Amino acid sequence: MIRWRFTAMGEAAILAEAETVDHEAANRAALAAAAALEADPPPGLRAVVPAIASLLVAFDPLTTPHATIEARLRRLLAAPMAHASHGRLVEIPVRYGGVDGPDLEEVARALGMAPARVVELHTAAPLRVQMIGFAPGYPYLGPLPPALHLPRRATPRARVPAGSVAIAAGLSGIYPAPLPGGWHLIGRTTLRLFDAAADPPALLAPGDRVQFTAV
Repeated sequence: MIRWRFTAMGEAAILAEAETVDHEAANRAALAAAAALEADPPPGLRAVVPAIASLLVAFDPLTTPHATIEARLRRLLAAPMAHASHGRLVEIPVRYGGVDGPDLEEVARALGMAPARVVELHTAAPLRVQMIGFAPGYPYLGPLPPALHLPRRATPRARVPAGSVAIAAGLSGIYPAPLPGGWHLIGRTTLRLFDAAADPPALLAPGDRVQFTAV
């Protein structure tokens, strides 16, 4: 059972943080609790923001007191699988290697395998969106197969092209816009990850599953 630490973030928010090294289980619990709150929101709920091993809940304290929100959150996190959801399955086509994935060859050498094997492992099974962060629409996807685990690049790039598909620290990500970044770039997609004029603006949401396909 995961132990959670609850911290008041001012009068109108509470942060639940998992005290565990099992971030995969903590993330599933946080996403399940977030889904339950959004499906049956308490009065005054303003926002639910899940991260890899934490969950922030913002609310109107004049409508529902802090103690009530915390009690509800404790109950949900104590029995997360009762509220688990598989989310949507989203297929994302990727051009691997070459100018679209300039780090693929280097990644393959570091992992002791052929570039084709890296692609095979990266596309083998859906990866879950554990959180959206760093930039609007940027998904943290995982967990990757252990054979694809690499630390971040020693030297980050000042500019990574939009649509770049990357891996680092047991996770995969997709850059939604030209951004600085220190992950290994193995491919690129033409799909747009974030559009401020769309509803919703982000293509992916926490809890969704992404199936990468090589094109």
